[in-house]
Amino acid sequence: MKLAPTVKLNNGREMPILGLGTYASQNKEGEIAIKHAIDIGYRHLDTAFFYQNEAEVGQSIRDKIAEGVVKREDIFLTTKLWNIYHDPERVEGACRKQLANLGLDYIDLYLMHMPVGYKYINEETLLPKDEDGALLLSDVDYVDTYKAMEQLVKSGLVRSLGVSNFNSEQLKRVLDNCEIKPVTNQVECSPAINQKKLIEFCKKHDVTLTAYTPLGRPRPEEQKPDYVYSDKVKAIAEKYNKTTTQVALRYLIDSGAIPIPKSSNPKRISENFDLFDFSLTDEEKAVLDSFNTGERMVPLNLIKARNHKYFPFAIEF
Repeated sequence: MKLAPTVKLNNGREMPILGLGTYASQNKEGEIAIKHAIDIGYRHLDTAFFYQNEAEVGQSIRDKIAEGVVKREDIFLTTKLWNIYHDPERVEGACRKQLANLGLDYIDLYLMHMPVGYKYINEETLLPKDEDGALLLSDVDYVDTYKAMEQLVKSGLVRSLGVSNFNSEQLKRVLDNCEIKPVTNQVECSPAINQKKLIEFCKKHDVTLTAYTPLGRPRPEEQKPDYVYSDKVKAIAEKYNKTTTQVALRYLIDSGAIPIPKSSNPKRISENFDLFDFSLTDEEKAVLDSFNTGERMVPLNLIKARNHKYFPFAIEF
């Protein structure tokens, strides 16, 4: 079986350069998809408290360990601290709750899902809103949240820390104020928003960039995104006997990103993993570069509407 190559993180641990995103993978369908992914060689799995599927993800991993397909140390599991838990007092309890959901005794990579905290109302209210439907945010400093997350590494609940949806200035502020460096910044990254400047910035600081929504939001009826339906990309795909989505994912890997495409479709999950027997030429990468518009599929408009001081997308990168 072919596994994905790994990248050495700034703490010496290894992370596979391709993962399975699990957003919206729930119930039996989610378990079947995750088990299939492990069977064909995925070792990097990405979930979050907000996805409300940690139980399925953990069950799938535990079943595959019981079957002897993998050992726990073969799996690189990422999950995320949700925004209602930014108060440093709430961080450890949230993490322990997630470990209980997963049925595992440690998390490989724990990310702060966003730099912006939400008001804590109760455990069930993940998107607290006022009567007008506006998000209720908190002004907890993400550096304070991060410092509480560092304690989780010290107590052995978590192996590595990272951030998500942070811009370069926010990442730099964490780097300047932390004891334990974040190993990744997980952001939206696809040929339409290729994040070259942020990748470069992260690389300079020995931080990886993980790419969520790496294929945009496929809308076949509209022939979108463009790079999946473009004749130029089809020609590249034919040359390598690949699909255009495989070319798009390979482009991100060749750009230095770690894509985590999400799918619950076993055929698509297999296709998305079959990227390690080709790479793109500079000319071919330039073709993919031409699709960069900077348009986000995940613009965090509900946070933007609140004019929060930590809204991450107010600057270029």
